[in-house]
Amino acid sequence: MRVGLGLLAALNLWWGLWARLAPRHFFDTFPGWGQRWTAAYGPYNEHLVTDLGSTFLTLGFLLAVATVLADRRVRRTVLAGVLVFGTLHLVFHAGDRGAMPAGSYAASLGALAAGALLPAGLLLLDVWRARRDRLDHDVNGRGP
Repeated sequence: MRVGLGLLAALNLWWGLWARLAPRHFFDTFPGWGQRWTAAYGPYNEHLVTDLGSTFLTLGFLLAVATVLADRRVRRTVLAGVLVFGTLHLVFHAGDRGAMPAGSYAASLGALAAGALLPAGLLLLDVWRARRDRLDHDVNGRGP
């Protein structure tokens, strides 16, 4: 659980710092490796890119807090928020290809789907573990 939360935190913090500190570079080159996913939705708007960076930084911070704290309610609340963002982000891009070539568009949708599926998977894992712990406690008299 902590590894998944930590990886999501690091990824969001990286993207957030990149978009906040170098918005034009982020816009022109995100996600890297010769791709230009953000630029496919031009024209460049520094305000919107830095706002996106702020969103990623906020999500990264919340995910980092959930990684450090051993509080199931905090973890689930943060994951639910990241799931909402990831799902809404995916829904927009599923309906708007921008100017991306087909291969880039498919890759971007795959990445966006992962951005929704990873927090959903971690939420389900957390619920499953809580039920398993309760069952173990009820059957064996042991707590989590």
